[in-house]
Amino acid sequence: MNIQTPPAEIVPTNASLTGRPTREEAEAAVRTLLRWTGDDPDREGLIDTPARVVRAYEEFFAGYETDPVELLARSFEETDGYDEMVVLRDIRLESHCEHHMVPIIGRAHIAYLPAGRVVGISKLARVLEVYAKRLQIQEKLTAQVANCINDVLKPKGVAVVIEAAHQCMTTRGIHKPGVSMVTSRMLGAFRDDASTRREFLAMISGQRGGLEG
Repeated sequence: MNIQTPPAEIVPTNASLTGRPTREEAEAAVRTLLRWTGDDPDREGLIDTPARVVRAYEEFFAGYETDPVELLARSFEETDGYDEMVVLRDIRLESHCEHHMVPIIGRAHIAYLPAGRVVGISKLARVLEVYAKRLQIQEKLTAQVANCINDVLKPKGVAVVIEAAHQCMTTRGIHKPGVSMVTSRMLGAFRDDASTRREFLAMISGQRGGLEG
């Protein structure tokens, strides 16, 4: 009888138990990719690259560590009855495509119509940053930002427009530099009232610089 020996049990590391690789495992993965390119990870110019890449990824994908809802939790009702549009225009956007893990660079415009309460304007930019610092597609990013503001602040309306250049198509694949993608998410008054929507679009169509990509 041919008795097969069962494979040795794999003892999970602490990282395996938590579902997240250790820093050492992440650096080893970078070394593997360097070898796959055909280069030598032990040569002088690359010896510290795995550690640098892991530190960079900590910055690029820091959004997984923050709850955007908590950022909007503190709002203010002392507005002297202000109920007009609040617009934050030309917010720098840096994200990464979840399909190729290359940069998405552009700008976002965020507006809401208060319903009795307002939030510090920096918090709007921070909500965008939290979602942007995750692997993304632009359509999902646009919806996430608008939905979060709408769900937490419960305003009369929310509008988000994102314009961005995707390096997955500007530096590889079809190689079409200078092309930008525009996505929008309109909720409440911005969706239902054409004049409100036109006012917002007019406000964000002022002076702008060129997209980087």
